[in-house]
Amino acid sequence: MAIYRRLQKGQEKPGDLVIKLYHSGEEIRGFVRKVTSQGKDDSVFPGEEMEPSAALQIARSHLHGASEILIELSEGVEWDARWGTLH
Repeated sequence: MAIYRRLQKGQEKPGDLVIKLYHSGEEIRGFVRKVTSQGKDDSVFPGEEMEPSAALQIARSHLHGASEILIELSEGVEWDARWGTLH
């Protein structure tokens, strides 16, 4: 089972992958961004919102060289243990 870390403000560093989970209507959706160097825009892929499990899978597939997958939970979003372990 995958292990993820909860994003703490200022914790991310270049190369980290961040999954932001948020409410979109009645559903929880997410997107993945790769943190870049300061002063550059982070890379977002695939560029549209998706289900949490799909966002997690994309992040795992892009982990090459990234140190961590960090999870950012928007207000009111709770972690689902079926997605993995969140520290």
